[in-house]
Amino acid sequence: MMINKITKYLDELYPNPICELEYSKDYELLLAIVMSAQTTDKRVNMVNKELFKKYDTLSKINNAPTEEIEKIIKPIGTYKKKAIYIKEIARILVKDNIKTIPNDREYLSKLPGVGRKTINVFLSVIYNEPLVAVDTHVNRVSKRLNLADEDDNALEVEEKLTKLFPKENLSKIHHQLVFFGRYKCKSQKPECTNCKLKDICKYYSAHCKL
Repeated sequence: MMINKITKYLDELYPNPICELEYSKDYELLLAIVMSAQTTDKRVNMVNKELFKKYDTLSKINNAPTEEIEKIIKPIGTYKKKAIYIKEIARILVKDNIKTIPNDREYLSKLPGVGRKTINVFLSVIYNEPLVAVDTHVNRVSKRLNLADEDDNALEVEEKLTKLFPKENLSKIHHQLVFFGRYKCKSQKPECTNCKLKDICKYYSAHCKL
């Protein structure tokens, strides 16, 4: 019953959610996801326009001076570390002669800066794999709506969501939960007043209910 209520409301708010990171090639999405850690998709899209225009192939990224990449991506924060990841990922993909990044979790997990969340987002978007990626928004919303426990780590939250929602809807649910957390159920000053899920929300019960 609770899952149906959540699904219905998310479908109402975000009927056709798609990844907000902009890309034209599979490796561009992978690098964009890596860059999106601790910043916004909007900011990543801004720097990517310049980065992928100046260096429009993996070989060019591989051969680009690290300082030039740092300069371009500086607005997204932790840019020195991310520039190293970008260069190293490009180097490995070029060395391995990868034309299309494979649907291979083991291979992806060996790339620097690529963790479980990044892999899940990438495989979900590129290969339509039924996966949930737990970022800060999904984590927060899941716990506020009693879909996970407060002390659950990201993997535990992922496993619970995977069991709670139909497999064929997981990718869609992932994006919906991201958008819900990003634009409505925000960390600070969430928009509770008109939310149709406030009666099952722990945050509302603790902070807003009279």
